[in-house]
Amino acid sequence: MTQDKEENHLIEERRKKLAELRAAEKAYPNDFKRKNLAGEIKEELDQFSKEELEKKKKKVSVAGRIMLRRMMGKASFTTIQDFSGRIQLYVRADEVSNYDEFKNYDLGDIVGTEGTIFKTNTGELSIHVKKIRLLTKSLRPLPEKHLGLTDTELRYRKRYLDLLTNPESLEVFKIRAEIVNNMRSFLVNENFIEVETPMMHPIPGGASARPFVTHHNSLNMDLFLRVAPELYLKRLVVGGFEKVFEINRNFRNEGLSTRHNPEFTMLEFYTAFVDSNFQMDFVERMFKTIVKNLASKYKIFKKSFLKLSMDDAIIKNTSLKKKDLLDSKQLKEFCKKQNIKVDNKASISIIKNEIFEACVENKLIEPTFITDYPIEISPLAKASISNPDIAERFELFIDGKEIANGFSELNDPEDQAKRFKDQVAKKDSGDKEAMHFDEDYIEALEHGLPPCAGVGIGIDRLTMLITGTESIRDVLLFPQLKNK
Repeated sequence: MTQDKEENHLIEERRKKLAELRAAEKAYPNDFKRKNLAGEIKEELDQFSKEELEKKKKKVSVAGRIMLRRMMGKASFTTIQDFSGRIQLYVRADEVSNYDEFKNYDLGDIVGTEGTIFKTNTGELSIHVKKIRLLTKSLRPLPEKHLGLTDTELRYRKRYLDLLTNPESLEVFKIRAEIVNNMRSFLVNENFIEVETPMMHPIPGGASARPFVTHHNSLNMDLFLRVAPELYLKRLVVGGFEKVFEINRNFRNEGLSTRHNPEFTMLEFYTAFVDSNFQMDFVERMFKTIVKNLASKYKIFKKSFLKLSMDDAIIKNTSLKKKDLLDSKQLKEFCKKQNIKVDNKASISIIKNEIFEACVENKLIEPTFITDYPIEISPLAKASISNPDIAERFELFIDGKEIANGFSELNDPEDQAKRFKDQVAKKDSGDKEAMHFDEDYIEALEHGLPPCAGVGIGIDRLTMLITGTESIRDVLLFPQLKNK
């Protein structure tokens, strides 16, 4: 029998069992009251001996999915799983009135049970069952219990099965939730205010990225899914929110890779009356605090973060010398040898950035703040007082991945208007990621944006880093995939 035929046969058998349950008015009940979780029971009681538990006679009420079964005539051992973990059930025919029904339960069925905690002769904490009920009939079989769900694409397409059968996958998403909670707590403790800004923008802005376009029928106007919340958050700083943050979903119409998904999550925050140097120290302190309360195997960021200018990073990690970084011809020759595509009219700043991305980023393994980005590729950042060609900007790289981007915010409305015009010129020349001119944002700046600095942090990539996963799809519950 082929695998598909065998599965169809199992599904048909389970449908027959469901029909019997319907006839007996026992299908999908909703009146079982769970009082305990498997993980909490183990945490509280696993420390006690077999004899101590016999004296306690601790009664529990649990519910979960059947993951393992071992039938032994008139008694059986069954393992159920809830969100907190697994626990074993011991069921006897002479103690459970519906034992014949219980024998027909299948792997994947969800049951509710009441009983007393005990330990088996091998020392496994278990529930001596007094009552058991079928709460949900599973019509489709789980993946083969010994192999789990090993097909990578199937794990992404059917994440619910991945979570049920691969404990390490469930652990990643539990840790992700802790990371976000710790991040939020850190900022709130630092007196930041959390806000929500629009996800549909009349003008895309806040990042150099190609947006998704949608249409509002009632207003008869195109809208753009948010590529970044930056310009709205800075409007709030104008309005008096001196410490503000948003944990937000962004959408960028770009390719898929192990580091890129068109829909992703970022933290973005702004602080008035500080600069980019302050924010670098703040980010380092935040990252170290975020992981402080995680399980020991996730404790990273023990060393001080490094700081390196973009020029120094290029010199350190390529054959280029300091004088070469001022020579357009030399840089283009280097790009040719390294198969880095650059436009023949590209400026030195653009070429250096291309070299940095192609030859340096993946070598930045230790936490490293890269500073002194060219102002030309930083249209929303304030220029350095000592060198107007350089932005007061940093990006944080760890394990070869960009994790954060921050800068002292440009608050000169006339300078910002000029840079927006430069971006529009690039867009007119074919750059689909260049920014639009946002007249309303310029008007907000004209009311006065206090000196401030902002940071954007990729939560997906940070989770990858902390959990040691290799693909962004492993930290997104439902990553974007091509239709079958």
